[in-house]
Amino acid sequence: MASQGRSLSFSSDDNGQSNFRGKLLTIDSKLGSQDVEALKFLCRDCIAHKELEKASSASDIFDHLLAEEQLSEEDSFFLAELLYLIKQKSLLRYLSQTKEQVESLLPTRGRVSLFRKLLYELSESISSDNLKNMIFLQGDSIPKIQMTSLSFLAYLERQGQIDEDNLKLLEDLCRRVVPNLVRKIEKYKREKASQAPPTRVVDKELVSLPQGEEETFPCYNVEPLLEALPEAGVYRMNRKHRGHCVVVNNHSFTSMDDRPGTDKDAEHLKHVFEWLGFSVCVYNNVTKGRLDEVLQEYKCHPGHADGDCFVFCVLSHGKYGAIYSSDEFLVPIQEIMSHFTAQKCPSLAHKPKLFFIQACQGEEIQPPVYIEADAVNPEHVAPSLRKSIPNEADFLLGLATVPGYLALRHVENGSWYIQSLCNHLKSLVPRNEDILSILTAVNHDVSQKADSKGKWKQMPQPAFTLLKKLVFPVPPERL
Repeated sequence: MASQGRSLSFSSDDNGQSNFRGKLLTIDSKLGSQDVEALKFLCRDCIAHKELEKASSASDIFDHLLAEEQLSEEDSFFLAELLYLIKQKSLLRYLSQTKEQVESLLPTRGRVSLFRKLLYELSESISSDNLKNMIFLQGDSIPKIQMTSLSFLAYLERQGQIDEDNLKLLEDLCRRVVPNLVRKIEKYKREKASQAPPTRVVDKELVSLPQGEEETFPCYNVEPLLEALPEAGVYRMNRKHRGHCVVVNNHSFTSMDDRPGTDKDAEHLKHVFEWLGFSVCVYNNVTKGRLDEVLQEYKCHPGHADGDCFVFCVLSHGKYGAIYSSDEFLVPIQEIMSHFTAQKCPSLAHKPKLFFIQACQGEEIQPPVYIEADAVNPEHVAPSLRKSIPNEADFLLGLATVPGYLALRHVENGSWYIQSLCNHLKSLVPRNEDILSILTAVNHDVSQKADSKGKWKQMPQPAFTLLKKLVFPVPPERL
Protein backbone atom coordinates (compact mmCIF):
# COMPACT_ATOMS: atom_id res chain seq x y z
CA MET A 1 0.00 0.00 0.00
CA ALA A 2 1.27 3.46 -0.81
CA SER A 3 2.05 5.80 2.04
CA GLN A 4 -0.74 8.23 2.97
CA GLY A 5 -0.84 11.61 4.67
CA ARG A 6 2.91 12.22 4.51
CA SER A 7 4.54 15.48 3.65
CA LEU A 8 7.98 16.94 3.16
CA SER A 9 8.81 19.95 5.28
CA PHE A 10 8.52 23.04 3.04
CA SER A 11 10.21 26.33 3.68
CA SER A 12 10.19 29.62 1.78
CA ASP A 13 11.99 27.99 -1.16
CA ASP A 14 11.75 29.41 -4.65
CA ASN A 15 9.29 27.91 -7.12
CA GLY A 16 11.92 25.59 -8.59
CA GLN A 17 12.83 24.09 -5.23
CA SER A 18 9.15 23.76 -4.26
CA ASN A 19 8.50 22.02 -7.57
CA PHE A 20 11.34 19.57 -6.85
CA ARG A 21 9.94 18.83 -3.40
CA GLY A 22 6.57 18.31 -5.06
CA LYS A 23 8.13 15.64 -7.26
CA LEU A 24 9.64 14.00 -4.18
CA LEU A 25 6.22 14.01 -2.54
CA THR A 26 4.76 12.31 -5.61
CA ILE A 27 7.47 9.65 -5.46
CA ASP A 28 6.70 9.17 -1.76
CA SER A 29 3.00 8.63 -2.48
CA LYS A 30 3.82 5.83 -4.91
CA LEU A 31 6.06 3.88 -2.54
CA GLY A 32 4.74 1.24 -0.15
CA SER A 33 5.94 0.23 3.30
CA GLN A 34 8.28 -2.44 1.91
CA ASP A 35 9.84 0.16 -0.39
CA VAL A 36 10.40 2.46 2.58
CA GLU A 37 12.08 -0.35 4.51
CA ALA A 38 14.32 -1.02 1.50
CA LEU A 39 15.26 2.68 1.23
CA LYS A 40 16.12 2.80 4.93
CA PHE A 41 18.32 -0.26 4.56
CA LEU A 42 20.15 1.07 1.48
CA CYS A 43 20.76 4.40 3.27
CA ARG A 44 22.35 2.82 6.35
CA ASP A 45 25.80 4.06 5.29
CA CYS A 46 24.78 7.68 4.80
CA ILE A 47 22.07 8.42 7.40
CA ALA A 48 22.55 7.93 11.14
CA HIS A 49 20.89 4.79 12.54
CA LYS A 50 18.84 6.77 15.06
CA GLU A 51 17.41 8.97 12.33
CA LEU A 52 16.57 5.98 10.16
CA GLU A 53 14.77 4.33 13.07
CA LYS A 54 12.52 7.39 13.38
CA ALA A 55 11.79 7.56 9.64
CA SER A 56 8.31 6.22 8.86
CA SER A 57 8.01 7.35 5.25
CA ALA A 58 10.07 7.93 2.16
CA SER A 59 9.61 11.67 2.66
CA ASP A 60 11.32 11.41 6.05
CA ILE A 61 14.32 9.86 4.29
CA PHE A 62 14.23 12.50 1.57
CA ASP A 63 14.25 15.22 4.23
CA HIS A 64 17.44 13.80 5.76
CA LEU A 65 19.11 13.52 2.36
CA LEU A 66 18.17 17.11 1.54
CA ALA A 67 19.38 18.39 4.92
CA GLU A 68 22.71 16.59 4.55
CA GLU A 69 23.05 17.90 0.95
CA GLN A 70 23.10 14.37 -0.42
CA LEU A 71 20.07 15.16 -2.56
CA SER A 72 19.21 18.29 -4.50
CA GLU A 73 17.35 19.39 -7.62
CA GLU A 74 20.73 19.87 -9.33
CA ASP A 75 21.99 16.41 -8.33
CA SER A 76 19.31 13.80 -7.73
CA PHE A 77 21.37 10.81 -8.88
CA PHE A 78 21.62 9.20 -5.45
CA LEU A 79 17.83 8.99 -5.24
CA ALA A 80 17.74 7.70 -8.82
CA GLU A 81 20.20 4.98 -7.80
CA LEU A 82 18.01 4.03 -4.83
CA LEU A 83 14.85 3.84 -6.94
CA TYR A 84 16.70 1.74 -9.50
CA LEU A 85 17.90 -0.71 -6.86
CA ILE A 86 14.46 -1.18 -5.30
CA LYS A 87 13.07 -1.81 -8.80
CA GLN A 88 10.94 1.34 -8.95
CA LYS A 89 12.37 2.32 -12.31
CA SER A 90 9.11 3.86 -13.49
CA LEU A 91 9.54 6.61 -10.88
CA LEU A 92 12.81 7.76 -12.46
CA ARG A 93 10.79 9.97 -14.81
CA TYR A 94 10.04 12.32 -11.91
CA LEU A 95 13.79 12.92 -11.69
CA SER A 96 14.06 13.40 -15.47
CA GLN A 97 16.15 10.23 -15.76
CA THR A 98 15.77 6.91 -17.52
CA LYS A 99 16.76 3.38 -16.58
CA GLU A 100 19.42 3.40 -19.28
CA GLN A 101 20.92 6.67 -18.05
CA VAL A 102 21.13 5.39 -14.48
CA GLU A 103 22.70 2.10 -15.59
CA SER A 104 25.37 3.93 -17.57
CA LEU A 105 26.30 6.18 -14.62
CA LEU A 106 26.22 3.61 -11.81
CA PRO A 107 29.83 2.39 -12.32
CA THR A 108 31.23 5.90 -11.75
CA ARG A 109 28.60 7.68 -9.65
CA GLY A 110 27.00 4.89 -7.63
CA ARG A 111 27.14 5.49 -3.86
CA VAL A 112 25.58 2.31 -2.49
CA SER A 113 28.39 -0.08 -1.57
CA LEU A 114 28.82 -3.58 -2.99
CA PHE A 115 28.20 -4.94 0.49
CA ARG A 116 24.93 -3.06 0.94
CA LYS A 117 23.73 -4.14 -2.51
CA LEU A 118 24.66 -7.75 -1.77
CA LEU A 119 22.62 -7.82 1.44
CA TYR A 120 19.64 -6.24 -0.27
CA GLU A 121 19.85 -8.70 -3.15
CA LEU A 122 20.06 -11.62 -0.72
CA SER A 123 17.07 -10.34 1.25
CA GLU A 124 14.91 -10.44 -1.85
CA SER A 125 15.66 -14.16 -2.27
CA ILE A 126 15.08 -15.16 1.36
CA SER A 127 11.48 -16.32 1.71
CA SER A 128 9.55 -16.18 4.99
CA ASP A 129 10.18 -19.90 5.53
CA ASN A 130 13.89 -19.47 4.79
CA LEU A 131 13.99 -16.60 7.28
CA LYS A 132 12.34 -18.69 10.02
CA ASN A 133 14.94 -21.41 9.49
CA MET A 134 17.83 -18.94 9.64
CA ILE A 135 16.48 -17.41 12.84
CA PHE A 136 16.02 -20.90 14.31
CA LEU A 137 19.65 -21.75 13.55
CA GLN A 138 20.76 -18.63 15.42
CA GLY A 139 18.89 -19.70 18.55
CA ASP A 140 18.66 -17.29 21.46
CA SER A 141 21.08 -14.81 19.88
CA ILE A 142 18.19 -13.34 17.88
CA PRO A 143 15.54 -11.31 19.77
CA LYS A 144 12.01 -12.71 19.73
CA ILE A 145 10.47 -9.99 17.60
CA GLN A 146 8.84 -9.87 14.19
CA MET A 147 11.55 -9.64 11.55
CA THR A 148 11.80 -9.31 7.80
CA SER A 149 14.76 -10.61 5.85
CA LEU A 150 16.12 -7.04 5.69
CA SER A 151 15.75 -6.37 9.40
CA PHE A 152 17.36 -9.75 10.14
CA LEU A 153 20.41 -8.89 8.02
CA ALA A 154 20.53 -5.38 9.52
CA TYR A 155 20.51 -6.91 13.01
CA LEU A 156 23.43 -9.22 12.17
CA GLU A 157 25.33 -6.21 10.85
CA ARG A 158 24.60 -4.03 13.91
CA GLN A 159 25.81 -6.83 16.18
CA GLY A 160 29.08 -7.03 14.25
CA GLN A 161 28.41 -10.61 13.14
CA ILE A 162 28.76 -9.70 9.47
CA ASP A 163 30.50 -6.89 7.62
CA GLU A 164 31.96 -6.28 4.18
CA ASP A 165 35.08 -8.32 5.03
CA ASN A 166 33.43 -11.02 7.14
CA LEU A 167 30.56 -12.97 5.61
CA LYS A 168 31.30 -16.36 7.16
CA LEU A 169 28.13 -16.50 9.29
CA LEU A 170 25.92 -15.40 6.42
CA GLU A 171 27.60 -17.83 4.06
CA ASP A 172 27.03 -20.69 6.53
CA LEU A 173 23.36 -19.77 6.96
CA CYS A 174 22.79 -19.59 3.21
CA ARG A 175 24.63 -22.85 2.60
CA ARG A 176 22.35 -24.64 5.10
CA VAL A 177 19.06 -22.96 4.19
CA VAL A 178 19.27 -21.46 0.68
CA PRO A 179 22.35 -22.99 -1.01
CA ASN A 180 21.84 -21.19 -4.31
CA LEU A 181 22.52 -17.83 -2.59
CA VAL A 182 26.11 -18.83 -1.86
CA ARG A 183 26.90 -18.04 -5.50
CA LYS A 184 25.87 -14.41 -4.93
CA ILE A 185 28.25 -14.15 -1.98
CA GLU A 186 31.10 -15.67 -3.98
CA LYS A 187 30.40 -13.23 -6.83
CA TYR A 188 30.55 -10.34 -4.32
CA LYS A 189 33.92 -11.55 -3.03
CA ARG A 190 35.33 -11.66 -6.56
CA GLU A 191 34.05 -8.18 -7.40
CA LYS A 192 35.37 -6.76 -4.14
CA ALA A 193 38.77 -8.37 -4.66
CA SER A 194 38.97 -6.97 -8.19
CA GLN A 195 38.66 -3.43 -6.82
CA ALA A 196 41.81 -3.69 -4.70
CA PRO A 197 45.49 -4.13 -5.64
CA PRO A 198 47.17 -7.31 -4.34
CA THR A 199 48.15 -7.47 -0.70
CA ARG A 200 51.87 -7.41 0.07
CA VAL A 201 54.08 -8.35 3.01
CA VAL A 202 55.27 -5.57 5.31
CA ASP A 203 59.02 -5.03 5.40
CA LYS A 204 59.69 -5.47 9.11
CA GLU A 205 62.98 -3.57 8.95
CA LEU A 206 61.18 -0.44 7.88
CA VAL A 207 58.67 -0.48 10.72
CA SER A 208 60.90 -1.54 13.63
CA LEU A 209 62.65 0.85 15.98
CA PRO A 210 66.31 0.18 16.93
CA GLN A 211 66.90 -1.93 20.00
CA GLY A 212 68.58 -0.56 23.09
CA GLU A 213 68.18 3.12 22.29
CA GLU A 214 67.10 5.46 25.04
CA GLU A 215 64.11 7.62 24.09
CA THR A 216 63.08 10.97 25.52
CA PHE A 217 59.39 10.11 25.04
CA PRO A 218 57.67 6.72 25.04
CA CYS A 219 57.52 5.33 21.48
CA TYR A 220 54.08 4.62 20.06
CA ASN A 221 54.81 1.82 17.58
CA VAL A 222 52.01 0.69 15.28
CA GLU A 223 53.71 -2.58 14.31
CA PRO A 224 51.42 -4.73 16.53
CA LEU A 225 48.45 -3.20 14.73
CA LEU A 226 50.00 -3.91 11.35
CA GLU A 227 50.04 -7.58 12.21
CA ALA A 228 46.25 -7.61 12.24
CA LEU A 229 45.87 -5.91 8.84
CA PRO A 230 47.25 -8.25 6.15
CA GLU A 231 44.02 -10.27 5.98
CA ALA A 232 41.86 -7.16 5.80
CA GLY A 233 42.64 -6.35 2.17
CA VAL A 234 43.73 -3.10 0.60
CA TYR A 235 41.79 0.08 -0.08
CA ARG A 236 40.77 0.53 -3.69
CA MET A 237 43.04 2.94 -5.58
CA ASN A 238 41.87 2.70 -9.20
CA ARG A 239 39.02 5.20 -9.56
CA LYS A 240 39.07 8.15 -11.96
CA HIS A 241 41.39 10.23 -9.78
CA ARG A 242 43.30 9.85 -6.54
CA GLY A 243 41.35 12.51 -4.66
CA HIS A 244 41.69 15.94 -3.09
CA CYS A 245 44.35 17.17 -0.68
CA VAL A 246 43.73 20.34 1.35
CA VAL A 247 46.59 22.18 3.06
CA VAL A 248 45.74 24.87 5.64
CA ASN A 249 48.94 26.85 6.11
CA ASN A 250 48.84 29.47 8.88
CA HIS A 251 51.95 31.66 8.99
CA SER A 252 50.60 34.92 10.44
CA PHE A 253 48.21 35.51 13.34
CA THR A 254 46.42 38.43 14.96
CA SER A 255 48.65 38.57 18.04
CA MET A 256 50.51 35.25 18.22
CA ASP A 257 54.02 34.82 16.84
CA ASP A 258 54.45 34.16 13.13
CA ARG A 259 55.45 30.64 12.05
CA PRO A 260 58.50 31.04 9.77
CA GLY A 261 59.35 27.81 7.95
CA THR A 262 55.72 26.78 7.50
CA ASP A 263 55.70 27.82 3.82
CA LYS A 264 58.45 25.26 3.22
CA ASP A 265 56.16 22.59 4.71
CA ALA A 266 53.22 23.68 2.56
CA GLU A 267 55.35 23.70 -0.57
CA HIS A 268 56.71 20.22 0.17
CA LEU A 269 53.24 18.79 0.92
CA LYS A 270 51.85 20.23 -2.32
CA HIS A 271 54.73 18.83 -4.34
CA VAL A 272 54.53 15.32 -2.86
CA PHE A 273 50.75 14.89 -2.90
CA GLU A 274 50.50 16.17 -6.47
CA TRP A 275 53.14 13.58 -7.32
CA LEU A 276 50.90 10.96 -5.68
CA GLY A 277 48.07 12.03 -7.99
CA PHE A 278 46.05 14.31 -5.70
CA SER A 279 44.51 17.64 -6.64
CA VAL A 280 46.11 19.91 -4.02
CA CYS A 281 44.80 23.26 -2.79
CA VAL A 282 46.82 25.34 -0.31
CA TYR A 283 44.97 27.92 1.82
CA ASN A 284 47.18 30.48 3.56
CA ASN A 285 46.43 32.30 6.83
CA VAL A 286 42.95 30.85 7.19
CA THR A 287 40.50 32.58 9.53
CA LYS A 288 37.82 30.64 11.42
CA GLY A 289 35.18 31.85 8.96
CA ARG A 290 37.26 30.84 5.95
CA LEU A 291 38.04 27.45 7.53
CA ASP A 292 34.31 26.80 7.95
CA GLU A 293 33.82 27.66 4.26
CA VAL A 294 36.62 25.32 3.18
CA LEU A 295 35.26 22.48 5.32
CA GLN A 296 31.77 22.98 3.92
CA GLU A 297 33.10 23.11 0.35
CA TYR A 298 35.01 19.84 0.67
CA LYS A 299 32.28 18.11 2.67
CA CYS A 300 30.02 18.54 -0.37
CA HIS A 301 32.67 18.33 -3.09
CA PRO A 302 31.33 16.37 -6.09
CA GLY A 303 34.84 15.18 -6.91
CA HIS A 304 34.86 12.76 -3.95
CA ALA A 305 32.52 10.41 -5.80
CA ASP A 306 35.21 9.53 -8.35
CA GLY A 307 38.18 9.77 -5.96
CA ASP A 308 40.05 7.11 -4.00
CA CYS A 309 41.04 9.05 -0.91
CA PHE A 310 40.96 12.41 0.91
CA VAL A 311 43.79 14.23 2.69
CA PHE A 312 43.56 17.27 4.98
CA CYS A 313 46.71 18.91 6.42
CA VAL A 314 46.88 21.70 9.01
CA LEU A 315 50.04 23.71 9.72
CA SER A 316 49.39 26.08 12.61
CA HIS A 317 49.75 26.89 16.29
CA GLY A 318 47.86 24.49 18.53
CA LYS A 319 47.07 23.10 21.95
CA TYR A 320 45.68 19.82 23.25
CA GLY A 321 43.36 18.35 20.65
CA ALA A 322 42.91 21.62 18.73
CA ILE A 323 44.49 24.07 16.28
CA TYR A 324 44.31 27.84 15.97
CA SER A 325 42.87 29.72 13.01
CA SER A 326 44.83 32.76 11.85
CA ASP A 327 42.39 35.03 13.73
CA GLU A 328 43.13 32.93 16.84
CA PHE A 329 39.95 30.90 17.28
CA LEU A 330 40.63 27.50 18.79
CA VAL A 331 39.19 24.75 16.56
CA PRO A 332 39.02 21.16 17.87
CA ILE A 333 40.62 18.62 15.54
CA GLN A 334 37.58 16.41 16.00
CA GLU A 335 35.34 19.20 14.70
CA ILE A 336 37.40 19.38 11.51
CA MET A 337 37.35 15.62 10.97
CA SER A 338 33.64 15.24 11.77
CA HIS A 339 32.72 16.98 8.49
CA PHE A 340 33.88 13.91 6.58
CA THR A 341 32.05 11.07 8.29
CA ALA A 342 30.00 8.74 6.10
CA GLN A 343 26.82 10.41 7.34
CA LYS A 344 27.92 13.94 6.43
CA CYS A 345 30.03 13.09 3.39
CA PRO A 346 28.65 9.86 1.91
CA SER A 347 30.79 10.10 -1.22
CA LEU A 348 33.81 9.38 1.05
CA ALA A 349 32.15 6.42 2.78
CA HIS A 350 34.43 3.35 2.84
CA LYS A 351 37.31 5.47 1.53
CA PRO A 352 40.42 6.42 3.57
CA LYS A 353 40.43 9.93 5.05
CA LEU A 354 43.86 11.11 6.22
CA PHE A 355 44.51 14.11 8.48
CA PHE A 356 48.02 15.38 9.26
CA ILE A 357 48.43 18.04 11.95
CA GLN A 358 51.63 20.03 12.44
CA ALA A 359 50.87 21.82 15.71
CA CYS A 360 51.97 21.44 19.30
CA GLN A 361 49.84 19.39 21.65
CA GLY A 362 51.56 20.41 24.86
CA GLU A 363 53.72 22.83 26.79
CA GLU A 364 55.55 25.75 25.19
CA ILE A 365 59.30 25.98 25.64
CA GLN A 366 62.03 28.52 24.93
CA PRO A 367 64.25 26.80 22.35
CA PRO A 368 67.33 28.11 20.52
CA VAL A 369 66.63 30.88 18.03
CA TYR A 370 66.47 28.65 14.97
CA ILE A 371 63.98 26.23 16.57
CA GLU A 372 60.45 27.32 17.49
CA ALA A 373 57.53 25.60 19.19
CA ASP A 374 53.98 25.62 17.88
CA ALA A 375 52.39 25.49 21.35
CA VAL A 376 50.07 28.18 22.70
CA ASN A 377 48.36 28.36 26.12
CA PRO A 378 48.87 24.70 27.08
CA GLU A 379 46.43 22.88 29.35
CA HIS A 380 47.55 20.43 32.02
CA VAL A 381 45.56 17.31 31.21
CA ALA A 382 46.11 15.57 27.88
CA PRO A 383 43.09 13.82 26.35
CA SER A 384 43.36 10.54 24.51
CA LEU A 385 44.45 10.97 20.91
CA ARG A 386 41.75 8.52 19.90
CA LYS A 387 39.09 10.96 21.14
CA SER A 388 39.97 13.25 18.25
CA ILE A 389 38.93 10.64 15.66
CA PRO A 390 35.26 10.22 14.68
CA ASN A 391 33.78 7.00 16.00
CA GLU A 392 33.65 5.26 12.63
CA ALA A 393 35.90 3.49 10.18
CA ASP A 394 38.40 4.67 7.56
CA PHE A 395 40.00 7.63 9.39
CA LEU A 396 43.68 8.26 10.11
CA LEU A 397 45.00 11.11 12.23
CA GLY A 398 48.72 11.84 12.21
CA LEU A 399 49.90 14.26 14.91
CA ALA A 400 53.37 15.79 14.85
CA THR A 401 53.77 14.94 18.53
CA VAL A 402 52.26 12.82 21.27
CA PRO A 403 49.72 14.65 23.48
CA GLY A 404 51.46 16.75 26.11
CA TYR A 405 54.52 17.73 24.11
CA LEU A 406 55.66 20.36 21.63
CA ALA A 407 56.19 20.01 17.88
CA LEU A 408 59.41 21.52 16.55
CA ARG A 409 59.84 23.64 13.44
CA HIS A 410 63.01 24.98 11.84
CA VAL A 411 62.47 28.60 10.78
CA GLU A 412 64.08 27.98 7.37
CA ASN A 413 63.80 24.25 6.63
CA GLY A 414 60.31 23.55 7.93
CA SER A 415 59.03 21.23 10.65
CA TRP A 416 60.66 17.95 11.58
CA TYR A 417 57.41 16.01 11.20
CA ILE A 418 56.13 17.32 7.85
CA GLN A 419 59.55 17.19 6.22
CA SER A 420 60.05 13.61 7.41
CA LEU A 421 56.54 12.64 6.28
CA CYS A 422 57.13 14.02 2.78
CA ASN A 423 60.58 12.46 2.49
CA HIS A 424 59.33 9.03 3.55
CA LEU A 425 56.35 9.19 1.19
CA LYS A 426 58.80 9.93 -1.64
CA SER A 427 61.12 7.06 -0.73
CA LEU A 428 58.67 4.36 0.45
CA VAL A 429 55.65 4.71 -1.84
CA PRO A 430 57.75 3.46 -4.80
CA ARG A 431 58.51 0.40 -2.64
CA ASN A 432 54.78 -0.28 -2.16
CA GLU A 433 54.86 0.39 1.57
CA ASP A 434 51.48 0.97 3.22
CA ILE A 435 50.75 4.22 5.08
CA LEU A 436 51.15 2.76 8.58
CA SER A 437 54.59 1.38 7.71
CA ILE A 438 55.50 4.81 6.35
CA LEU A 439 54.26 6.58 9.50
CA THR A 440 56.21 4.16 11.67
CA ALA A 441 59.34 5.01 9.69
CA VAL A 442 58.50 8.69 10.25
CA ASN A 443 58.20 7.98 14.01
CA HIS A 444 61.64 6.40 13.95
CA ASP A 445 63.19 9.23 11.96
CA VAL A 446 61.74 12.10 14.02
CA SER A 447 62.45 10.35 17.32
CA GLN A 448 66.16 10.30 16.42
CA LYS A 449 66.33 14.04 15.71
CA ALA A 450 67.55 16.57 18.25
CA ASP A 451 68.40 20.25 18.36
CA SER A 452 72.04 21.32 18.14
CA LYS A 453 72.51 20.90 21.89
CA GLY A 454 70.76 17.55 22.01
CA LYS A 455 68.23 18.93 24.48
CA TRP A 456 64.85 18.69 22.74
CA LYS A 457 63.30 15.63 21.16
CA GLN A 458 59.99 14.88 19.45
CA MET A 459 57.80 11.79 18.99
CA PRO A 460 54.95 11.81 16.44
CA GLN A 461 51.89 9.64 16.94
CA PRO A 462 49.25 8.24 14.55
CA ALA A 463 45.78 7.05 15.54
CA PHE A 464 43.45 5.38 13.10
CA THR A 465 40.30 3.42 12.41
CA LEU A 466 41.44 2.11 9.03
CA LEU A 467 39.99 -1.29 8.17
CA LYS A 468 42.41 -2.12 5.37
CA LYS A 469 45.92 -1.37 4.27
CA LEU A 470 46.36 1.90 2.41
CA VAL A 471 48.95 1.53 -0.35
CA PHE A 472 49.35 4.39 -2.82
CA PRO A 473 50.02 3.24 -6.39
CA VAL A 474 53.59 3.89 -7.50
CA PRO A 475 53.62 7.16 -9.49
CA PRO A 476 54.83 6.85 -13.10
CA GLU A 477 57.88 8.99 -12.37
CA ARG A 478 59.87 9.41 -9.20
CA LEU A 479 60.42 12.85 -7.74
